Amino acid sequence: MQIPAGIVGNEFAEVEVRDGDGRPVGDAAVEVRIDQAGNSPRLRVEDLESGRVRFFDALELETLVWLPEGHLRSLLDPSADRWREDS
Repeated sequence: MQIPAGIVGNEFAEVEVRDGDGRPVGDAAVEVRIDQAGNSPRLRVEDLESGRVRFFDALELETLVWLPEGHLRSLLDPSADRWREDS
């Protein structure tokens, strides 16, 4: 399955989607790929600055879509977890 390549970004962050051959497109702080190594396809998201990787299955992605706006905003505050020693 070929994945369209591209970058989505704003003044706060950029997200890079690589093509089906894994070729990067430009510079980005976050890389997004489809991972086929698990039981089912999932989204692999890597912070290129820290190397931290998260995988999201379909249920987790659907939850993000249905999350109330206030809950989503609280998740977007990087001071809550990003710079903590134990995160």
